[in-house]
Amino acid sequence: MSTQNHLITSVSLLGGEPQDILLADGVVAALGAGASDHPAAADATVIDGSGLVALPGLVDVHTHLREPGREDAETVETGTRAAARGGYTAVHAMANSSPVADTAGVVEQVHRLGQDAGWVDVRPVGAVTVGLAGERLAELGAMAESRAEVRMFSDDGICVHDPVLMRRALEYVKAFDGVIAQHAQEPRLTEGAQMNEGEVSAVLGLAGWPAVAEESIIARDVLLAQHVDSRLHVCHVSTAGSVEIIRWAKQRGIKVTAEVTPHHLLLTDELVRSYDPVYKVNPPLRTQEDVLALRQALAEGVIDVIGTDHAPHPSEHKECEWAQAAMGMTGLETALSVVQHTMVETGLMGWADVARVMSEAPAGIGRLSDQGRPVAVGEPANLVLVDPQARWTVDGSAMATKGRNTPFQGMELPGRVRATFFHGHPTVLDGELNTPRRPSEA
Repeated sequence: MSTQNHLITSVSLLGGEPQDILLADGVVAALGAGASDHPAAADATVIDGSGLVALPGLVDVHTHLREPGREDAETVETGTRAAARGGYTAVHAMANSSPVADTAGVVEQVHRLGQDAGWVDVRPVGAVTVGLAGERLAELGAMAESRAEVRMFSDDGICVHDPVLMRRALEYVKAFDGVIAQHAQEPRLTEGAQMNEGEVSAVLGLAGWPAVAEESIIARDVLLAQHVDSRLHVCHVSTAGSVEIIRWAKQRGIKVTAEVTPHHLLLTDELVRSYDPVYKVNPPLRTQEDVLALRQALAEGVIDVIGTDHAPHPSEHKECEWAQAAMGMTGLETALSVVQHTMVETGLMGWADVARVMSEAPAGIGRLSDQGRPVAVGEPANLVLVDPQARWTVDGSAMATKGRNTPFQGMELPGRVRATFFHGHPTVLDGELNTPRRPSEA
């Protein structure tokens, strides 16, 4: 069974002049004036793209799908439904499940669950250390050689704080062009920390989380990456100081990439004055000065990609007192809108830049050969149609994710995903979930 053909008319590719795009047999079959005359257009479903912007399907380097073992928070099925609604066609699933994704067996299970769900391409992230314990390296080679073809490894949620282990991990993954994604948090500097260390933490009497706890690990790790000539990726950068360290490293040709979350591009530690645990996150919300530095770094390319750090939690883990609440926020269904709000509407980036930081560059970091490709003839038909003029009010209860812990609850945001095509199959149509891509369409 082949994928139904689709002719998208008068759509603005990357914000450019309107044109037609024909999707047939899972690829982009034609662009421009001749698309409607192409033989495959004869039986194609026509979608009016007037006023819409077409982007390559989004790729997330940092998603928590929770399964296996934490299905009360999220499953591969619910998380990938949320991803499709957000315009994603691929996500990297972090390793802190239960059991931890530290063996070939577990990463293959996650990969298979993603294939069976059929909403997006699920690429497992393997743990760096066994059980995330930071004591000995996990089966990096076995995970790389497995059917999941793991290329990104991370103990995210916990820092690989031992410099000897970090060096060994960076050396090991060179053999198969892997990358170590570091959660930069010096544990001794953040014991008992509850929020960003600064004026607000002093007023509230909450234990502070200093910026140097992040920056010192990044500084160490870029030097280690330089020493062994290996690839380092820095997860969820949150401070202006971190930006300067990464800028320094890139100027010296060190193989470092970095991500920023949507929430760190918009929200600040001032929100913690409410004591609402929805704003408790790791790394913590920082200052307005940090937010502005992160935006500028993303626009300049010092920070390479948007990573959602989508972290759903059961309601009882968030609807409690601040000190006991879990850290994390959902993000897959709001990411593109927050980026439009903070980067496009401020004039810092155009839609082609959005495609770079939310599709092309993330796919490159994860070594995904059939994702993040340009919308061009012969390329895989992974793309998203967004209505940039739409406005919507965030309602966590209406989301596809199991998690209701969105920090944007009640906020009006711009831009709505109208359609998502995963290898030519419409997983989202008219702004609503359609159907997954069946194995027979693969």
